[in-house]
Amino acid sequence: MQDLSSMLHALSRPRLLIRAARIGARDYSRNRHLRRLLHCETVPRPGAALVQLVELERVQNDLRRNRDAGYSLPRHLDILIAMIGERQLLTSVTPLPD
Repeated sequence: MQDLSSMLHALSRPRLLIRAARIGARDYSRNRHLRRLLHCETVPRPGAALVQLVELERVQNDLRRNRDAGYSLPRHLDILIAMIGERQLLTSVTPLPD
C-alpha cells in the first residue's frame, strides 16, 4: 500500500479546484472542519484524519468524473481544504529525538 505522501502526490485534480482549496486552507479550522466532515465528536490525529479524508475525496472525485447527480462541489472543496490542512500539520510536526 502506498504511503500517504505518495497517495497525495499522485492525485490529479482540476487546477481550479486545487487552487480554491489552497485558498480555503488558509482559514482551515481543524475542530470545526473535521467534526463536520468526519461526523465525529473528537477529532482523530492528523494521519488518521488524512486517511479518512483521502477516502472521502476519492468518492467525491469518482462522482465528479462520472457526472453523478450526487456530486457536491462544496463538499469536495471542503474535503480538499481539510486534506491540505492536515497535510500541513503532518509536515510541520518534527519527530522528537530518542
